[in-house]
Amino acid sequence: MAKFTGMTDEQLVKAYAQGSNDAFDMLLKRHQDRIYNYILRIIKNEDIANDIFQETFVKAILTIKQGRYTENGKFPAWISRIAHNLIIDYYRQEKTENVQSADLNDVDVLNRKELCEETIEDVIIYNQIHQDVKYLIKELPYLQREVLNMRYYQNLSFKEIAELTGVSINTALGRMRYAILNLRRIAAEKDIALTM
Repeated sequence: MAKFTGMTDEQLVKAYAQGSNDAFDMLLKRHQDRIYNYILRIIKNEDIANDIFQETFVKAILTIKQGRYTENGKFPAWISRIAHNLIIDYYRQEKTENVQSADLNDVDVLNRKELCEETIEDVIIYNQIHQDVKYLIKELPYLQREVLNMRYYQNLSFKEIAELTGVSINTALGRMRYAILNLRRIAAEKDIALTM
């Protein structure tokens, strides 16, 4: 890892694209505090800021691995722009989920499904989806299953997962990505619907 310390961001990106996970770890170490603090300053919620921070670096990983990163000597600006776009996406989603006009005469704002008690059908469907997800998770390779369980069931950050499993954050993120891709593939192969 010490050999990467003196490298520029662009050299680290190139080394990572050629397969060096340590190079990405150095990029992450170099920029994580600034990016996280930027997100938190705008979002003002640690849990959501953590999610957006992790999604920022997952997007960076995917873009670099797919060869779509264009070398322009401005990695910090590029990673900041990814974070910024994800913050905008978050606020757009919040706005569409939470905006409902009370001025419309034919709409009862309080007559919404999420404000009503669950029907027995909802409970049955929810329980079936929960059982299907458990089944699909058991079908995953152990390392992917381990990361998925730690992230979603133990609510650990990717940094904590990396420390507990003794791998780089990049490796933990990669395992999660493959776990999700495999869950989707297995669900499609077995014709399992995972939505209400």
